[in-house]
Amino acid sequence: MKIFGREPALWLALVAVAVKLATAFGLDLTNDQQAVINAVAAAVVGVLVAFSVHDGINAAILGLVQAGLALAAGFGLHWTPEQQSTVLSLTAAVVAMWTRTQVTAKVPAAAVTTARPATAAKAA
Repeated sequence: MKIFGREPALWLALVAVAVKLATAFGLDLTNDQQAVINAVAAAVVGVLVAFSVHDGINAAILGLVQAGLALAAGFGLHWTPEQQSTVLSLTAAVVAMWTRTQVTAKVPAAAVTTARPATAAKAA
């Protein structure tokens, strides 16, 4: 999977270097804030990859929301752990409701039949 013709890892490296460069030239970010920005970038790329390969989208979205909460906390959001867990719980419920309408069985229902015992099949 590529994003604008480049591998996701290259985009993440670019974000990391851009954050370091901005900090070196005056952007006032702590090491923790830089780390959280990079974590959010990784979560966004994870969601993009999950959408493109149609696998693990639930975990990717939940990870993105968790990274977003970490980013908000790193920049001054003062939520209690209970408030954060409530937001994550709501996100999980919404994702589950959406996923329920998108998921299909790997084997069609018509393919699942009751098997007859081998001896009964020979006698018939």
